Amino acid sequence: MNREGNPEKDRKKVKVRHGVVLKPGREKSVLSRHHWIFSGAIQSYPENFVNGGIYPVYSAAGQLLGHGYFNQKCSLAGRLLSFGQEDPELALRRNLQQAVQLRQRLYRQAEAVRLVNGESDHLPGLVVDRYGPGLVIQLSTLGMEKLKDRILDLLKETLKPSYIYEKSLIPSRKEEGLSEFEGLLLGKLEEPVTVEENGLKFNIYLTESQKTGFFLDQREMRQLVRSLAGGLKVLDGFCYTGGFAVAALKGGARRVDLVDYSKRALETAGANLRLNGFSGDSFSLINQDMFKFLEEAKSFDYGLIILDPPAFARKKADEKQAVRAYRELNRLAMSRMEPGSFLLTFSCSYYVDSQTFQKTIFQAALEAGREARIIQRHRQALDHPVSIFHPESDYLKGLLLYIS
Repeated sequence: MNREGNPEKDRKKVKVRHGVVLKPGREKSVLSRHHWIFSGAIQSYPENFVNGGIYPVYSAAGQLLGHGYFNQKCSLAGRLLSFGQEDPELALRRNLQQAVQLRQRLYRQAEAVRLVNGESDHLPGLVVDRYGPGLVIQLSTLGMEKLKDRILDLLKETLKPSYIYEKSLIPSRKEEGLSEFEGLLLGKLEEPVTVEENGLKFNIYLTESQKTGFFLDQREMRQLVRSLAGGLKVLDGFCYTGGFAVAALKGGARRVDLVDYSKRALETAGANLRLNGFSGDSFSLINQDMFKFLEEAKSFDYGLIILDPPAFARKKADEKQAVRAYRELNRLAMSRMEPGSFLLTFSCSYYVDSQTFQKTIFQAALEAGREARIIQRHRQALDHPVSIFHPESDYLKGLLLYIS
């Protein structure tokens, strides 16, 4: 017998024992540098497989495609940390450093900025935001949870934060077999954390807040509102902590009405408005459900209405219900708006794509009997890049409409 044996057989034994093997023809997305591997693409797992562990990934022909972490509990079973021959530990460090360096180039001394944006920075399952002297992290997957200590070491080494706060309160953790978690991991947190953005000041409360504390992804749109609001009466719907309202008044709006269901959010919004020098004469805080507010209003004298609701679709099964909610919300607003006014409307539901959202707004305009023209689409904040190889990261949609 040939002492070298059968190389093809030997290679198959190695990959079955040590790595994840894809089905024939299912390696194309990985070769295109897409991070996700769904369970249906996997032919076999290695012996002694552990959920959340990092494993090499092979094509059915034995080609090493990269390394990723896997969880058999999820339909989205694997996420790549590195491609080709690159060591995943080295890739983790390099990608984190490059993500931070990009933000330093874009914003230099920004006090509130997203430093890591998941797959778009080749760090699937990880979000890192800077607020003042410290950081907020969000871990959405079991694989990244198991890398938490390594991530913390790299963040401390690279950024030397005064605090690191974790805010992992996202539905996807349940499918991963993880419970939600929130808490201080390092240092001392003193709230509120006050930050400045384009000359606007905001008090950020990390505890009991949405997302990681502030809607960093709307930075460019706050600038747009600031440029549009001069002389207008503005309605800031789903106002949260008043980012758009502050921008509108800074841009010369004659008045802003803020509507939100959360009393705490409204209190913070009021504090942020006063922090920027605006008195109660220039704004009103309305604690009400936004749908009810619109239903009860017979007509509006607003020159600009902003609708930035929370995600109506948190899972695929919610898509139809979410589309109905977006259509009704925008129909109610458009049917009451004065001719010649602006509507800035958003969806942050990942499961409602851009085409579906625009079609939904079209239907809302049709039902409201109004002419609507798109003046501008959502302007992505520079610290929320979208990888050309991973377009799924582009979750936020927005349209600036002129209503006549």
